[in-house]
Amino acid sequence: MPAETPFTVPLAPGVSAYIQPDGGWCLNNAGFVTDGDRTLLIDTAATLPRARALREAVLASGAPAPSLVVNTHHHGDHTYGNCLFAPEAIIIGHHACREQTIAAGRQLHLVWPEVEYGEVDITPPALTYSDTLTLHIGDIEVRLIHPGPAHTLGDSIVWLPEQRVVFTGDLVFNGGTPFVLMGSLEGSLRAVERLRALDARVVVPGHGAVTDPGVYDTVEGYLRFLDQLATTARRKGWTPLEAARAADLGEYARLRESERLVANLHRVYAALDGEPVDVMAAFQDMTVLNGGRPVACHA
Repeated sequence: MPAETPFTVPLAPGVSAYIQPDGGWCLNNAGFVTDGDRTLLIDTAATLPRARALREAVLASGAPAPSLVVNTHHHGDHTYGNCLFAPEAIIIGHHACREQTIAAGRQLHLVWPEVEYGEVDITPPALTYSDTLTLHIGDIEVRLIHPGPAHTLGDSIVWLPEQRVVFTGDLVFNGGTPFVLMGSLEGSLRAVERLRALDARVVVPGHGAVTDPGVYDTVEGYLRFLDQLATTARRKGWTPLEAARAADLGEYARLRESERLVANLHRVYAALDGEPVDVMAAFQDMTVLNGGRPVACHA
């Protein structure tokens, strides 16, 4: 593990975020909600050692072991640790999250085979929903909201209306480049509007530090920049890689994982062509854009 150790951030009575610095590739955030008798966990981690550290942090807070786990989407950094909590905990997610978790299988192993993940048993959500689902942990109301295809096809927003705390999953990266390769650019813009409408006080992004709704401006601005870039580059007949190499990121150059630009362009181009996106070709182009250095999983 890197020098920066994961840590817990109390957000409200019974509500905490679990932050894995610096929020780069595979270093996701999680969270948990407890009334002292039951605990709901929001997302797991990319490796079993990291999932064990997450479980230890929950127990160290005085909360009981999770009996419910919500997956905000299917990516392995948010779901690989499911097997550590099931079957004692019921895994919950959007129905497309379940389908994609099963279809993707050991997805992180394919991209980063060198990482020591542990004996990961792919464990998809056993309880699914379509549009909204409300859970109650004691007196704490937890609403799951599907915003439509956005970061992926099966995203869930986790909203605590009384506490005004929202866990966004990877609809929001704080300090990192938004990533729509497996979702939708237009859907991601709609998801930002859905998040804004909640009027949250505290925003827990999928990656990066706990923040406030001001982060939505950066996400939306980047997505609109991406839309304009893709439109102009397509008109010129440029490939996603050519467009990414020529792009001036401007204020978005400060965001980590800038190589995601070319993958995002793959997504937009595929949508315009009405074709499925080639995920592995997008990752290969990210490596090229990185100067031949592979995209690194930091877990």
